[in-house]
Amino acid sequence: MPSPKTLHHSWRAFGVNIALLALAVLFFALPQPNLLSVKGFPIFAYVAFVPLFILIRRVSFRASFLWGAFYGLLSYCLFTYWLGVFHPLAIYVIGSLYFFYLMLAVPVLKLADMVFPKFGYVVQWLAWCGYEYLKTLGFNGYSYGVIGYSQWSWPVMIQIASIFGVWGVSALVTFPSAWIAAGVKARARDSVRSWFSSFPAFARKHAIPAILWCFALIGTIAYGLLSPLDYSKEPSVKIALAQPNSDPWHGGISAYRRDYRTLTRLSEEALAANPDVKLVVWPETGFIPRIDWHYRYREDMESFELVSQLLNWVNEFPVPVVLGNDDAVKGRTQDGTWDRVDYNAVFVFYPGQNVIPPDPARYRKMHLVPFTEYFPYRKLFPWVYDLLVKNDTHFWEKGSDPVVFTVGDLKFSTPICFEDTFGDISRAFVNNGARAIVNLTNDAWAKSLPCQYQHLSMAVFRTVENRVPLVRSTASGQTCVVDPNGKILAMAEPFAETYLVASIPVLSAHRQTLYEKWGDAFGAASAALAAALILAGLLTKLRHIRDN
Repeated sequence: MPSPKTLHHSWRAFGVNIALLALAVLFFALPQPNLLSVKGFPIFAYVAFVPLFILIRRVSFRASFLWGAFYGLLSYCLFTYWLGVFHPLAIYVIGSLYFFYLMLAVPVLKLADMVFPKFGYVVQWLAWCGYEYLKTLGFNGYSYGVIGYSQWSWPVMIQIASIFGVWGVSALVTFPSAWIAAGVKARARDSVRSWFSSFPAFARKHAIPAILWCFALIGTIAYGLLSPLDYSKEPSVKIALAQPNSDPWHGGISAYRRDYRTLTRLSEEALAANPDVKLVVWPETGFIPRIDWHYRYREDMESFELVSQLLNWVNEFPVPVVLGNDDAVKGRTQDGTWDRVDYNAVFVFYPGQNVIPPDPARYRKMHLVPFTEYFPYRKLFPWVYDLLVKNDTHFWEKGSDPVVFTVGDLKFSTPICFEDTFGDISRAFVNNGARAIVNLTNDAWAKSLPCQYQHLSMAVFRTVENRVPLVRSTASGQTCVVDPNGKILAMAEPFAETYLVASIPVLSAHRQTLYEKWGDAFGAASAALAAALILAGLLTKLRHIRDN
């Protein structure tokens, strides 16, 4: 039976681990927009993972699975707390996913520490950068929580995204955590008071990586100061962005009429005050009744009448209108039956064209929100599909074409809501000819300012990566204009019924950025290099054990 002294030591060690876990969870949320500051505390990003890396050093490889799982669960429950009002299952889905993801990722970080006693922190750094990239891929891809996005409000720090994407910013931000924690790890299992006693010796032995990081930081700042371009001499176009301050999905046909009246009124007011406006943008699903469907089939006369009012209005309105809508056609659904197929879509209506042509100007969302907009595994997990349906999930089909619209000299594409959180989507638009990004978003359901700012923090990066301007028309905020250097030029007051009018440059020439050319290669390379190093280290260890 363990002695009282041993039990006391074990409980004290467990208490320290719990404290480290709590700090790690808090430090994960603080750098990003949060309840304390909608801009977040970007400086905390540079030490955000120190508690996590120290915790990894203290626990066994077997225990690291459990500690990692709870780190993932608690971090995302705190960071994305607003998912609790998005969908009845959303917070449980995200919590479960990151319980599983970090249950696997943290043991990989532990392996790096075990296999490379001296320079494990370098491999841990690469592994974390690779993990952040991998978690954005596939059906479950989710960009919220990528640490590089915490720097969004410091334009000078994010200009390197034009080369490396957000992954380069994440790499710069993450390294200090790995290096500082490595200086503690020699005494990490001892009392807290002694943790930093070995740090001076570590800092002397490992000064070169720290110096290289300092050079990288200086280079990032220098590039951030010198690379932004002056677009003031470029021709410009004035755009009006409507913000109705309502969640369009609640209230039925009466709410749809209300929002239609609000949006048309805001558009008319914007144009009256600014006669040189050339384009008006409404938010995602700003108009709910299915325009194409009700125009063709007229199953519901109330909806058809509202659609007719809209078509008559856009026909007489002097400038083109961009709006979000549920685009429905007859076709094969996800379960293979022939029925109505819904797409989360964007329509562009031009004056004098008040009918639906065979192929109207429209874009269909290509990257749907997992579980709440799209679930392709009905046959494999029928119980999950049924549970989603019972909880009022509205499924859509995926689009496939990165459409580029033209209004005058402006060529633009329209990522819908969640899509502007992924760099590769806007990159595809720009490589297809778009010279501006017009984002339509609805975050009104969250009723959360941190949620809206978290979304904005990712959207800002799309401008720097591609050197094109961005405008966002949102249901409740953050409606704004961002220049090609990632600087927010104007923003409407959140949670207000209003509009925003601003000018963006019409780029006469566009020089392809390295990110446009290489895409997310830096993130992929980080994941591949970390995996190769850990595998090589494990094989070397096994060979050494076998030889002895």
